Amino acid sequence: MEADDADGSLDSWAQFCSLSNELLGGDGDLSVGPRLAPVVADLCTRGLATLVRDYFLHSLEETFRNNAVRKFWQHFHPYCSASAVDRIKFCVKEHWPDEILSRALEDICLEKSYQEKCVFVLVHALQSYEDRMSKRKLKAVDCSSSLMPRYQLMVSSVLLTTLPSSFPEILNVYFKKKLEELNVIMAESYESDQLGNHEPSESSNASDWHCGMDIDGQEVSESNFLVKNIGKVVGDLRCLGFTSVTEDAYSSAIIWLLKSKVYELAGDDYRVPVLGCVKKWIQAVPLQFLHALLTYLGDSVDYDSGSSGLKSPLASRPSSFPGIGVPSEALVRWHMRLEYFAYETLQDLRIGKLFEIIVDYPESSPAIEDLKLCLEYTGQHSKLVDSFISSLRYRLLTAGASTNDILHQYVSTIKALRTIDPTGVFLEAVGEPIRDYLRGRKDTIKCIVTMLTDGSGGNASGTGNAGDNLLEELNRDAENQENADYDNHANIDEKQAWLNSQSWEPDPVEADPLKGSRNRRKVDILGLMVSIIGSKDQLVNEYRVMLAEKLLNKADFEIDSDIRTLELLKIHFGESSMQKCEIMLNDLIDSKRTNSNIKTSLLKSSQTVPGQEEAEISHDILDATIISSNFWPPIQTEDLVVPASVDQLLSNYAKRFHQIKTPRKLLWKKNLGTVKLELEFEGRSMQFTVAPVHAAIIMRFQEKPSWTSKTLATEIGIPMDSLNRRISFWTSKGILTESAGPDADDHTFTVVDSMSDVNKNSIANERLAEYQMTEDEGESSVASVEEQLKKEMTVYEKFIIGMLTNFGSMSLDRIHNTLKVRSRPCHKCLYLILVFLST
Repeated sequence: MEADDADGSLDSWAQFCSLSNELLGGDGDLSVGPRLAPVVADLCTRGLATLVRDYFLHSLEETFRNNAVRKFWQHFHPYCSASAVDRIKFCVKEHWPDEILSRALEDICLEKSYQEKCVFVLVHALQSYEDRMSKRKLKAVDCSSSLMPRYQLMVSSVLLTTLPSSFPEILNVYFKKKLEELNVIMAESYESDQLGNHEPSESSNASDWHCGMDIDGQEVSESNFLVKNIGKVVGDLRCLGFTSVTEDAYSSAIIWLLKSKVYELAGDDYRVPVLGCVKKWIQAVPLQFLHALLTYLGDSVDYDSGSSGLKSPLASRPSSFPGIGVPSEALVRWHMRLEYFAYETLQDLRIGKLFEIIVDYPESSPAIEDLKLCLEYTGQHSKLVDSFISSLRYRLLTAGASTNDILHQYVSTIKALRTIDPTGVFLEAVGEPIRDYLRGRKDTIKCIVTMLTDGSGGNASGTGNAGDNLLEELNRDAENQENADYDNHANIDEKQAWLNSQSWEPDPVEADPLKGSRNRRKVDILGLMVSIIGSKDQLVNEYRVMLAEKLLNKADFEIDSDIRTLELLKIHFGESSMQKCEIMLNDLIDSKRTNSNIKTSLLKSSQTVPGQEEAEISHDILDATIISSNFWPPIQTEDLVVPASVDQLLSNYAKRFHQIKTPRKLLWKKNLGTVKLELEFEGRSMQFTVAPVHAAIIMRFQEKPSWTSKTLATEIGIPMDSLNRRISFWTSKGILTESAGPDADDHTFTVVDSMSDVNKNSIANERLAEYQMTEDEGESSVASVEEQLKKEMTVYEKFIIGMLTNFGSMSLDRIHNTLKVRSRPCHKCLYLILVFLST
């Protein structure tokens, strides 16, 4: 009996192997199913069900590997074996890899479909045996239920173990091309809807997309037909076990397309907001595509469905999208993912160009607003700080950048970052390198004062932006800044205090813990400027010197703008610190009134003496600025001999002033002021506005047409080198010509004969109009702050040198005590002592 059972088992196994080969062979025949069932049942009865299943799956694997898989990868072999250059040629082909991928998937899916039918034949035979055993109430091994999952796992395992490294790249190229094509179709439809101010209804759009998902051959639109083809490819790849590879491919293609769209919309134009357009495009193209694809693949589960995953009861229902309605949970996740990537991409793009954006501020305000929204969404503020500080160090804080440009960029940075972060936390971090660098520049104080007082924003050309005038900016929001922070909160009622507590937010992690939050509530531009200088006294002193220079060079007495500037500065620096500046302006007002009185008085006196007016220069041409020297900065003085007629005019004016203002007397500073001259050449004239020394030089040529430099210097009363420097103004204009004199260091200057000679010799002969001195041609009328400090330090230096000379070597304590006795203690004295002792 045992021998007969063994022979029967061998016969049944031989029949099973023969029928399996007939079923799985090249000319497979599904009709062997009825003949296979009794053989399988006999083998299962003999306890060989597991062996039957394993052998059948092994045969399927060998057949699938040798036929379907080998042919499938052969379709992509030309690309996989090509060089990098040749692969680019493949990618630019119009229908590659669409045609190859579709054909390869079609072939392997047909083979897989036939093998699945073969698996079902065996499953049916095993289930028939199991049904008979269950009716007889006999125990049987359950082999049919796990057969199909094992076959699916086998298919994906074989394909993934033989996967070429270039296949994900092929899928990426396929999805990029298809999404670009879909983007063109969808973007045209979206733009036409926008131009027509027509917003399509959700139901109509949804029906359009769903008709593309109908596989029964209905007529569909071009975009839906394209989505259907993409969906079929994705479905086939999923069926073969390429789910993860496929999702990575079309996800990266969507992200790449989104990144390209952000770069296209943003570009280098910072005057147009971009974020809103990007968000609309996300809903119009990628989300519509994903909605259609997920629906085609059967993955679009309604948000309210119980199978959509666990959701918090506090989670809000997602808002509907145009053309989609209420989205599925998967689509909501995709929407959040795409929006975050769009925010991050635009943020990185704007941070990389933040230096240029701030240069163009306030025209670039839309770009700043976009960046603010992006940072609020991503929270990557530290990236902005690090990147912008790096740009400042390499592009702005260099020796080649002027102080005016650095200050202008700093002011624009303050305003721009104040929009992004009103608390001023990031401005603290970004502004510190700029402030440290500016403290090392000598002209920083002067440039800051110019920006505070000059409408040109500190630019010598006067072409600065309107926003550069810091006082104008402070005047616009003075009330808001003054009320932004209070030291005394006693007057705030309980309701307002409760509202303030509800709106409280902690400081960002980038905040300096050593600085309190209340210091950040108000970003005071003027306060930041003062922090660069160190103290407001230095700024006030520099402003006083610049105001004096400006007032002394005024040709008229119009000081309305200066009065307004002074009043604004009083608000921020106090009345007492600006008192001397106020007296300087009052001197101009008094000078205007005194000039009018003296001129009227001199006119009346000249009418009482017949012929006097014809013998003298008219007093109408003289306007004197009368200053109170104790309240003005030190004035630069220089000896100057003016022509006799002018000297007589000044003398008459001074006498009349003494009569009116007894006992006060005028002490003329003849080197200061401006003179308007008109030079005539053969009936034509040229007008100049020059310094008194230039006027004294040219007026000497009325006496004789030629002068040597030594003689002219003696006549005018100035040194030879000063004359040579000043007379170059007239030679550069072509009024005088220079020739060799009797000595090597003596030159002869001659006035030109005619207008043609002036035009011939002049360097600046573009127009015969009024010539105005430039700043280089003029000289400072007031001693600078540095010169005043140097002069003041000279006094201390002489005192200390005398003390050390008379007393010999002294200890530091004795030196200090001597200074306390002999003079008021001063830190400048102690500093000089330490310098002397160290040297």
